[in-house]
Amino acid sequence: MLENLFRSAIPLWAWAIVALVPPLIVALYFLKLRRHPVVVPSTFLWQKSIEDMHVNSLWQKLRKSLLLLLQLLLVALAIFALLRPGWQGTNLQGDRYIFMVDNSASMGATDTTASDRLALAKEQVLGLIDQMEANSTAMLLSFGGDARVEQEFTQNKRKLRDKLAGIQLKPSKTNILGALELADGLATPGQYVESTANVALDADARPTTVYIFSDGRFAAIDDFALGNLTGVYLPIGTVDANNLAITAFSTRRAEGLSEGRQAFVQVTNFCDDEHEALVELKLNGAFLDAKRVTVPAGDSRGVTFVLDATAEGGLEASIAGESLTAVGDRLAVDDKAYAALNRREGGRVLVVTPGNPVLRVVLDTDRATRLADIEFAEPSVLATDEHKSLAADGAYDLVVYDQCVPETMPRGNSLFVGEVPPLLTWRPLPPTEPTTGDGDTVEAADDAPDNSPRLGELSVVSAPQIIDWSREHPLMASVELGNLSIVQSYELALPRGGSSLIDSTEGVIAAIAPREGYEDAVVGFAIVRREGTSQLINTNWYNRHSFPTFWLNAIDYFVQQSASGGTDNYLPGEPVEFRAASRAEKLTVRAPDGSQSSVTRNAQQKYAYQAAAVPGVYEVLDGGQVIQRFAVNLFDGQESDIRLRTQPNDDPNDNVEQIADIRIGYNEVQATRAPARQEIWRPLLLLALGVLMIEWYVYNRRVYL
Repeated sequence: MLENLFRSAIPLWAWAIVALVPPLIVALYFLKLRRHPVVVPSTFLWQKSIEDMHVNSLWQKLRKSLLLLLQLLLVALAIFALLRPGWQGTNLQGDRYIFMVDNSASMGATDTTASDRLALAKEQVLGLIDQMEANSTAMLLSFGGDARVEQEFTQNKRKLRDKLAGIQLKPSKTNILGALELADGLATPGQYVESTANVALDADARPTTVYIFSDGRFAAIDDFALGNLTGVYLPIGTVDANNLAITAFSTRRAEGLSEGRQAFVQVTNFCDDEHEALVELKLNGAFLDAKRVTVPAGDSRGVTFVLDATAEGGLEASIAGESLTAVGDRLAVDDKAYAALNRREGGRVLVVTPGNPVLRVVLDTDRATRLADIEFAEPSVLATDEHKSLAADGAYDLVVYDQCVPETMPRGNSLFVGEVPPLLTWRPLPPTEPTTGDGDTVEAADDAPDNSPRLGELSVVSAPQIIDWSREHPLMASVELGNLSIVQSYELALPRGGSSLIDSTEGVIAAIAPREGYEDAVVGFAIVRREGTSQLINTNWYNRHSFPTFWLNAIDYFVQQSASGGTDNYLPGEPVEFRAASRAEKLTVRAPDGSQSSVTRNAQQKYAYQAAAVPGVYEVLDGGQVIQRFAVNLFDGQESDIRLRTQPNDDPNDNVEQIADIRIGYNEVQATRAPARQEIWRPLLLLALGVLMIEWYVYNRRVYL
């Protein structure tokens, strides 16, 4: 009982010194005054002197003294404050703690008594730090986009408070697994390397209590065992926090329009009632359009805006303030979203063919030439120094090799027709051969180097019948291959990471595979097969509607992929890799806040950017000129649904909603909503200061009056 009422602020040995203070104060009033003999011409002071002698007698009764009482009261208040009296609150368990503070996007919600959820979490952590005994130790972790050790194990409360104050919100997802792994590593024997600082931290195997301050906006943690850790979950937030969020924003080619583009915005209603949202669209800060959409409770709805074909810059979609006010929106970070509109420049495509009239016709259309600048060349160009230099510098977004093979692969995407790339990865393994005297055989290594002299032979199959094709791959979108006739084709061996595009009765006859940041597609059968000076039709595919569709898909897929390096939309904190039209070794990336940093081209001809920390449109500059843009957005339903999860109440007679527990491995960590411990040592010290001022006043009145 007493340990819950009082929590000493000083160790036991210090109390021995404090206990001597009151007796010393009383003893001061028994000390005899030392008098100097003074000759006076009167007996007027005799009576006063006699009184002084009585007072300074050791065995004389202690006379009433207001100053003595005030001084004893002052000391009593100070001693009582050192005992730290208090009541209620979460009692610290054990003597070793880890405080884990969620600083992800959802902790910016403003549905608490503090300015936001993170501020309330900090207040509660401070309450636990104040409860720490003199011999207890604690660590501080944060888990937003990355898990971070803010303060290693220490008994210094001031350090813990300072580091706690420095934790800032991050507009990112919740990475609690990384924080748990950090906590587990620091609670086990040996050393654990903290990833963000790359520092080896000592740890010993002692039971540790982990206090998790979060709103629980993360999935259950399956592959983790608490081990020496004891989890305590302190939920931050409310169960009825409303939020409207933009959960998707993208641009695409307008349906039915050859040149136009569209912007698609999806709004999700994380409320219990239906609400209307006014969505506004801006380009480079200038207002473009606005549309209203009604979103049912717990559902999503989208709106579409038509964009000018020549539009370029940063797009911003936002939910109007009047809609947010009507809903009572509690989270601001997902009220806006961003998209990048890059200059629509055609890519560069080289078609190397010995003369294929069908291929030339299908690629010489207005739609194909809008997608890319298409050049045709004879196979003899592959031997020229000019072509080798262009291919090595990545000048082409796509090179089509029709019945021909280059000496080395280009720095770019490729599409082979009727031939196979000159790489071992596309060749079948050679048959096993006996290598020992006793007849044992050793199979060829699956990852043999490209310069290995042993190549498996490619198989040529006759009249393969197509049995299936990959309808989900962008190259095969809207491509129908039923009843297709093929005279002969190569049977392909899939490289590692490759996928089949067309399967036949004789095996794979079309496939695609990655290569150092690029992709190589192979159609194993020729369209028009040359034999000597004659041209023979090898397939009837050329007179099907799917034939031009396939080639348009190929140009669109490879050229767009080369221009953007993949996607132009990323999550906050996520590494960004992009490919640019520039051939410069270094480019500059300008963040939404205006800060700039350099990025260097790597061996895969991509640029890696690691500082995409906040949502917005980032610009890529070459020589001060913007050549490309990409967007960073928080599109995460877990973070945007800021309502605390609930579960059925254990007490059937209690109608109050119960906060859901969190599951870590096989353990259910119970949600604890106990208030922070209330202590009165601060008011006691203020009262002691008031007593000191009264004592000073009384003393001065006694001296000067």
